[in-house]
Amino acid sequence: MKCPHRLEPHQIQGLDFIHIFPVIQWLVKRAIETREEMGDYVRSYSVSQFQKTHSLPEDEDFLQRKDKAVKAVLDVLEVYKPLRKYRRQKEAGDLLDEESRVHSTLLEYGRRYGFSKQPKHEKVDEGKASLASQAAPPGKTEVLEEEDLQAAEEMRIKTLMTSMSVMANEEGRLTASAVGQIVGLQSEEIKQIASEYAEKQSELTSEERSERYGPLQQHRRAVASLSKQIQHQTKQLEELQARHAEVRVDCDEAKKKLVEANERSEKLEREMKCLEEMEAQADSGLLEKLRSLVMMNESLKQQEQEFRTHCREEMSRLQLNIQELKSASGQDTEDERERNELIDKQYNSDREKLQKIRLLMARRNREIAVLQRKIDEVPSRAELTQYQKRFIELYSQVSATHKETKQFFTLYNTLDDKKVYLEKEVNLLNSIHDNFQQAMSSSAAKEQFLRQMEQIVEGIKQSRIKMERKKQENKMRRDQLNDEYLELLDKQRLYFKTVKDFKEECRRNEMLLSKLRAKGAS
Repeated sequence: MKCPHRLEPHQIQGLDFIHIFPVIQWLVKRAIETREEMGDYVRSYSVSQFQKTHSLPEDEDFLQRKDKAVKAVLDVLEVYKPLRKYRRQKEAGDLLDEESRVHSTLLEYGRRYGFSKQPKHEKVDEGKASLASQAAPPGKTEVLEEEDLQAAEEMRIKTLMTSMSVMANEEGRLTASAVGQIVGLQSEEIKQIASEYAEKQSELTSEERSERYGPLQQHRRAVASLSKQIQHQTKQLEELQARHAEVRVDCDEAKKKLVEANERSEKLEREMKCLEEMEAQADSGLLEKLRSLVMMNESLKQQEQEFRTHCREEMSRLQLNIQELKSASGQDTEDERERNELIDKQYNSDREKLQKIRLLMARRNREIAVLQRKIDEVPSRAELTQYQKRFIELYSQVSATHKETKQFFTLYNTLDDKKVYLEKEVNLLNSIHDNFQQAMSSSAAKEQFLRQMEQIVEGIKQSRIKMERKKQENKMRRDQLNDEYLELLDKQRLYFKTVKDFKEECRRNEMLLSKLRAKGAS
């Protein structure tokens, strides 16, 4: 888990809170961070799982209102979407002026907005404009300019409309605005055509009309029949084109399959050539031997199958014969009884032998189990290493506890000795204080008091000398034990080095043994 604090097993067993506390702090911090990271993900996942099978009433109302609103918006867009009425013909060519392209696009949808500025190729000469401005007053000049612009705009719209055709869905249906635009644009031409038509109508007589309208009716009928034939032929052409497309698709699929089959055949041919080359390179005698062994194996399998079928047939035949004989005789003869008795004796003897063999096998199995348990009791190298680690940990724990207990005992003994000496000192001072007044009363008592004090000082000196000697002895013992400890450390290092070398040699020995077994097996 990549914890920055180290923690040993004996620290957990010994409840070493000083080392356990930072690890617990780190674990709690890590758990809180993980909970914060996974909280949003778990919440979204739970919401998605709930929405798979359940839904809230508020969501259903919102979805219904949303569907109604979307449907209303789509209906409005469908009603008020722009409807194209005209299309510019390809033969008319492209418009170079951007303003003309804008007006052409607007006219295709039946719209026109205001008047545009005068284009460059329709500008009025500056001289004429100046003369008109000089001749006319200011108000009239503005009116003339607006009339000129309107006339130019009408001419432009007229030229643009001549290069447009009615859309397919708008054919046969003209609105009042379109009729007004057509009438406004081409009123002079319509008047001229109407006058010419009236003159021709006045010249024609009724006989000429009848003569003229007869062939016209025939022509219309012929045109109608030809149009029907054209429609029929076009339908046949469309069917043939569809059939041709299907056949072409089938042909393409067949070509792809043919290419795949050719690639597969080429691959198989290459593999066959490689196999033939390998067979030619291989030893002919070995191949013949392998082939003969394969043939022998197949023949043996076939013979085994035939033998089994023959045995089954023979067994069924013998069983039928036995049943027939039993049914024919009705009861066994003496020979058959003797033979059955012999068979029973043989069966019993064989059964006893089997029982003895089973007992012997059970005894052997028990011995094998006992030996296996004894073998399992001997630890392996990995188990010994594990035991060693556990013993080292236990020893370190016991040594720490022993050291702590020893420190407590030493502290107790030191404090007890200190207490004893302090009590002696207090008793001495109390005795001196109690006897001081009585000793000072006479000279003999004073001398006796002084002698006692000298004896006490001499005893203290003797005890001090003993303690110094004891201190020196303890110091010498400590130095001796330290020397022994250093020697033991050297021996421990040598032991570890020897164990390491021994493990390395064991590993090399195992590698050599495995190689030797592999060579022996090969």
